[in-house]
Amino acid sequence: MLDNYGGATRIYFILGHPIAQVKAPSGLTRHFEQNGRDAIVVPIDVAPADFGAFFSAATALRNVDGLIFTVPHKFDAAARCATLSQRSRLLASSNIARRNADGGWHGDMLDGTGSIAAMRARGCEPAGRRALLIGAGGAGSAIGLELLDSGVESLAIHDTDPARRDDLIARLSTPHPGRATIGSADPTGFGIVANVTPAGMRPDDPLPVDIAKLSADMFVSDAITLPEITPLLAAARKLGCGISTGADMFEAERQSMLDFWFGEAAQHETRISRDKP
Repeated sequence: MLDNYGGATRIYFILGHPIAQVKAPSGLTRHFEQNGRDAIVVPIDVAPADFGAFFSAATALRNVDGLIFTVPHKFDAAARCATLSQRSRLLASSNIARRNADGGWHGDMLDGTGSIAAMRARGCEPAGRRALLIGAGGAGSAIGLELLDSGVESLAIHDTDPARRDDLIARLSTPHPGRATIGSADPTGFGIVANVTPAGMRPDDPLPVDIAKLSADMFVSDAITLPEITPLLAAARKLGCGISTGADMFEAERQSMLDFWFGEAAQHETRISRDKP
């Protein structure tokens, strides 16, 4: 995979804290190679206190063409990008960036498109269903927006931080007035349950929802990539629920990332500056 790695190789960083759980670097690097691109994705563990310094350093590096942001950097990334997509502006969150012509960064948020594509690939059509979203962070906000854009009947949002939950509800009320409401850890009555919190990464984590109230007609998704089958997904699968994993989400999102960096939109889209009305 790295037989031709050298000084001309273009670099794409993926930033997170922690970073050991990410699966993106090898898959994206392999895809670059298969498509004749001399490029590599490099994982970097950056603590929140050091994010600004690293972002500035990456901007100054002339062989860095792209950035991917994972937990906990998505909000900080959006604040530091020179321009943003419309959805990234709405959510104040970005998980990917590419160079603008002037050398600054253009950010977008693709977690929502990846999550909903993964659900559909596993047989779940969101339109007309009631959805419960657990987690109002960067990825959660993007998935919430995409669920609403995909036509769910309603979206209930639960987060351990009420202020963050309420902020997301307020943001989503702009494009979807009245359709996002306060939720809880009780999944009763929902057709879709989406966990977008870290609960499940460690064996001793509490479950993000009351699994005793799951039922076989529900579809359950989890954004965690390691372990791929979280305790929540294991319980849902045992009940006969349809499920999609964090790995499913990333596989679906990968093509969106490549389109963002190299597709027609990367060459021709109108940049949306945060200082425009």
